Amino acid sequence: MINKLSHIHENSILGKNVKIDAFTVIYDDVEIGDNCWIGPNVTILPGARIGKNCKIYPGAVISGDPQDLKFKQNKTLTIIGDNTIIRECVTINKGTLATNKTQVGSNCFIMAYCHIAHDCKIGNNSILANAVNIAGHVIIENNVNIGGMTAIKQFTNIGEHTMISGGSLVRKDVPPFIKVAKEPLKFMGINIVGLKRKKFTEENIKSIKNIYRKIFSNGQNISDAINELKLEQNLNKFELKIIKFINESNQGIIKN
Repeated sequence: MINKLSHIHENSILGKNVKIDAFTVIYDDVEIGDNCWIGPNVTILPGARIGKNCKIYPGAVISGDPQDLKFKQNKTLTIIGDNTIIRECVTINKGTLATNKTQVGSNCFIMAYCHIAHDCKIGNNSILANAVNIAGHVIIENNVNIGGMTAIKQFTNIGEHTMISGGSLVRKDVPPFIKVAKEPLKFMGINIVGLKRKKFTEENIKSIKNIYRKIFSNGQNISDAINELKLEQNLNKFELKIIKFINESNQGIIKN
């Protein structure tokens, strides 16, 4: 299962039924879970921790040094969950001492030419289309779909179940459950199709619509809208999630 033209460091740890194709190099301090396929010309550098049933396509570089001038060859990690697909020429840099790790969740699909910088955290079931470029310290929650050629500024947070249009420039935080597009990036409504696919009820979708109507459609300041919403009784978990996300945003959120 390991091609004789690949180079596997003797101290790397490979699970069961791992297939490694020609001209791939796996360095020291690498762990790869069961049933993974590592294609040709892949480079997996120290600190990589790859889960089970992953596929990594030709030209990918996993756990490269951060593109950060403060990095001094510190021992940090790149952690990739189970069942994740990493397509051609993707680069994922390891963490710095700020967090000690870069993380990509399980069941993710990272398409060709994406870059995930140091200290990012990508949630489960997320899709990054071709050539998405993510700067350092970005947090992307679960079930996020990002269109191709999107660039995301450092320290940005993107909420769960969001959909970001291809070619976007993401400079502000994106709250959960919505679609965003245009330049500058704007609120384009609720991600109804995505929510239905994830079995959200009609009642829950209606409550999410209502809270964003109050935040974006009443012509008032977002901070004032959030303060009013905090006074409401019997908010459900999705409404509370939205309020918490916006309230904790350090960079401010996208506009309507």
